[in-house]
Amino acid sequence: MAIELEQLSERIEECYEFTLSYAARGLAGEAGNEQTRQVRDHLTRAVEAMRALDVGCREAAGREQLEPKEAYDAFFAVMQRDAEGAIAAMELVLAQPAIGSQLIDNLNASIHLRALLADLFLVTEALESRRTKAAEAK
Repeated sequence: MAIELEQLSERIEECYEFTLSYAARGLAGEAGNEQTRQVRDHLTRAVEAMRALDVGCREAAGREQLEPKEAYDAFFAVMQRDAEGAIAAMELVLAQPAIGSQLIDNLNASIHLRALLADLFLVTEALESRRTKAAEAK
């Protein structure tokens, strides 16, 4: 079963959107409450998606026959490093007994997470642009 890069990207973006609203609520983040459970679920799903990005990128490169291969390989390597940094930041947050709004606000400001999001926006737009151009050529 193919791991769709776009689906992984959407899962990570959904987590980011949820954490933005979570941070704005000003919650103390008591351990075990419903809001903390929800943010943990979103973070966990995002980490799983980030871990699958490497495979998703390789599958997209093969399926889409991305050229020049070297350019895509280099970018996917950068994206993987950014994902590893974002995973480390999210896992640090997940290791905390309570996850308050301030902690999530700091996570959202993390350069690692922001870099990964920018990477995802760039690559999904590039893939969409290629698909549009290919469809127009038919």
